[in-house]
Amino acid sequence: MRTVENLDNYSIEKFHYTIGKNVKRLRERKGYSQLALSQALGHKSVGLISQAEIYYKQQHFNLEHLVKIAYILECTVADFFQESVGE
Repeated sequence: MRTVENLDNYSIEKFHYTIGKNVKRLRERKGYSQLALSQALGHKSVGLISQAEIYYKQQHFNLEHLVKIAYILECTVADFFQESVGE
């Protein structure tokens, strides 16, 4: 059985960065600002969205955020996990 001892931090950081990048891409495709998405999520400021989209200070989206964002952006949660091709 594998253990997490051999899983490096870079892999985890890359995972969170990919999710943030995809949230941003899909948000912009819909024409929504960070503020509009934040407000649709019930937040008063863009802090979570702006930081998690670029994985600033290790801020990232949790599963509940992703389910709600997928609903708002009319996409699937799986869309956030896709590696971008050609970027």
